[in-house]
Amino acid sequence: MRRLVGARPSAILAAMAATKPEVRKIAVVGSGTMGRGIAQVAAQGGFETTLIDLNAQILGEALIAIKQSLKKGVEKGKVTEDAMVASLGRIDLDDQLERGVAGADFVIEAVPEKTDLKIGTLRRAHACTDPHAIFATNTSSLSITEIGAGCGRPDRVVGMHFFNPVPLMRLVEVIRGLETSAPTVEATHAVARAMGKETVEVRESPGFVTSRMNALIGNEAFRMLEEGVAGAEEIDRALKLGLNHPMGPFELVDLVGLDTRLSILEYLHSTLGDRFRPSPLLRQYVKAGRLGRKAGRGVFDYRGTSARD
Repeated sequence: MRRLVGARPSAILAAMAATKPEVRKIAVVGSGTMGRGIAQVAAQGGFETTLIDLNAQILGEALIAIKQSLKKGVEKGKVTEDAMVASLGRIDLDDQLERGVAGADFVIEAVPEKTDLKIGTLRRAHACTDPHAIFATNTSSLSITEIGAGCGRPDRVVGMHFFNPVPLMRLVEVIRGLETSAPTVEATHAVARAMGKETVEVRESPGFVTSRMNALIGNEAFRMLEEGVAGAEEIDRALKLGLNHPMGPFELVDLVGLDTRLSILEYLHSTLGDRFRPSPLLRQYVKAGRLGRKAGRGVFDYRGTSARD
């Protein structure tokens, strides 16, 4: 934002307020596990929400999953019947990105963790949205500055790191890139709070806060498993009972996806050094297709059961 030379403080505040968009419509690009969860909490937060995916079948599955999630909320007394109906009424589906983002005030991409893919997605969205629109990338480790520069509006690009499962996890990391503007960051905090989340603001660095810490813990757990220090069940139980972690590192990596964790570790290894070198055992599991819950088998076996006790 330009500096207002000689302007009074009240004039400066008024100018800042004028640059902060009023967010009414949110477009979420990508209807996988994270995207569908983000769309749900956006709709619950009162935003008109469009969930976008090129695959119409996956879009349909996403809507079914959102309905099931809201229904569970009703059964547990956390969501009212009226709120469920109202939230579902705010969700539209679209299998064309350009059409889906049209008119959106806030675009959140939740595509796979690849810089080029995220840049391409946001660049296409930028070409079809109004100048005031904000673009959030749901990344757990990638450079917000690089993504912002690539899509052409670095002042309007911000990191918004949600956690799985999105409807239940309270935190959103808000990551400021080198050129992310203050009004963009302020609006992002406001959107996250409307979704029922708490936020922490993080200066851009590889892995931010949570991914960096989780990667170290999870990678060390694989090394201990490989060395025979203890079994996977015992390592998980030790961290839950001894360190008060709500989930063990293997339970967590099975939920996140072993391929996702490996991708994060490879990026952190390339940017932060050898302490993030991925465990050979983790690489073996990924090569074997043992990717976690989504594949039916990761560190633990989920085949034939909907959940592991």
